[in-house]
Amino acid sequence: MTLWTASEAAEATGGTASGTWEATGVSIDTRTIQPGDLFVALAAARDGHEFVAQALDAGAVAALVSHVPDGVDPAKCLVVDAVLPALERLGQAARARTDAKVIAITGSVGKTTAKEMLKQALTGQGNVHAAVASYNNHWGVPLTLARMPADTDFAVIEIGMSNPGEIAPLARMARPHVAMITTIAPAHLEAFGVIEGIAAEKAAIFDGLEPGGVAIIPLDVSTSGILIDAAKAKGAEIVTFGEAEGADLRLTDVMLSEDSTVMRIATAEGGRLAKLSVSGRHYASNAVGVICAVAAAGADPTQAAMMLSHWQPVEGRGQRERITLSRTDDIAIELIDDAFNANPASLAAGLEVLAAITPQRGGRRIAVLGDMLELGEARDQMHADVAKLPSMDAVDVVHTCGTLMAHLHAALPGAKRGLHEATAQDLCRVLPRSLRPGDVVLVKGSKGSKVSVVVDALRKLGQSLDGKG
Repeated sequence: MTLWTASEAAEATGGTASGTWEATGVSIDTRTIQPGDLFVALAAARDGHEFVAQALDAGAVAALVSHVPDGVDPAKCLVVDAVLPALERLGQAARARTDAKVIAITGSVGKTTAKEMLKQALTGQGNVHAAVASYNNHWGVPLTLARMPADTDFAVIEIGMSNPGEIAPLARMARPHVAMITTIAPAHLEAFGVIEGIAAEKAAIFDGLEPGGVAIIPLDVSTSGILIDAAKAKGAEIVTFGEAEGADLRLTDVMLSEDSTVMRIATAEGGRLAKLSVSGRHYASNAVGVICAVAAAGADPTQAAMMLSHWQPVEGRGQRERITLSRTDDIAIELIDDAFNANPASLAAGLEVLAAITPQRGGRRIAVLGDMLELGEARDQMHADVAKLPSMDAVDVVHTCGTLMAHLHAALPGAKRGLHEATAQDLCRVLPRSLRPGDVVLVKGSKGSKVSVVVDALRKLGQSLDGKG
């Protein structure tokens, strides 16, 4: 299906297209480009104009550029004044031409999880368009919008930030009918100083709400008043969720098992039960917020709750997998890949999931933890305090890496204190030898700690036996 014609894209961006083409997608990366894509030559670590010829060779029909690169056919170029602003205009044009109900999501923890849950929850209720991966920044939001087909019924836009002032312009670009905040937690404290500053920045998502829009707000957080005041200032209808008394959709009970979460939810119409096919109290909280957002967008929340039972975490965000260590499939470890990001709230949630799992064949519950970054001046104590979490009682061994996680390593009782290495790469060299069949291994840390290399190393244990490594 055609997403953009040359003339439509030129009109949207204010650029000049000398050729005639039809794009079926929009891409910024030659490694994942698909035939029919419009390649956007953004400048990042390298100037995207260097890759235009490669993109066209890979099947792109045209490129969005600020100048025609040497050796490239001008007829395959949409020339604009500057590439990123042009991508923003393309996204705004896509948003303007659709009648979709737009749901925007932000929060300190759980943005991508809630976005993926919403995609699943809305399945069967219309054409759903959502961001891929965690495309939630100054180029990810306009790219997601630019990729939105005109016949979209529901659009799910993830919005993130690292510094003050980033959320409001992205929210105004997305113009959501529903804006959801998952939670407020001490992430990016280096940039904001106090958690109230984080709440104020997250609340800026309400700046983009369409008239009559709905604000979905967690009532469990200490900064909920800041969020509610910001929503009121924008004239939004407010719907609250969480375990706190007075929440419009209240989570009254959460029952965790090894592979499921059963929730009891209280509503104005009465109680209901819902189930997820994955263990995690934090997933339950996200699910309740998602059900609120579904209803606010005019979809059926009962059908959404049923569809959520099929949802599974994506790679790096709590995905569980069995890694076989023998050819007979009877010796294995279980991996919980939660290596994409970490802060104190999400780490506590991950450890609670680990604690709920019963290892097989005499295995152990093992946590492999990398540094939690951007936590500000209290970062050392925050790492040490992980040792005091109730779920740590059920964890057998904690392996750590990084200068900050050294504080947790020192705070652990001797029986739980495992390996500590300076880097995740160093840990990869020694960790596999310490594992036993039946172990359940949680890997978690901020993206910058690079603990994803530990996940890769553990997967290769099984792949080498299968002849795939």
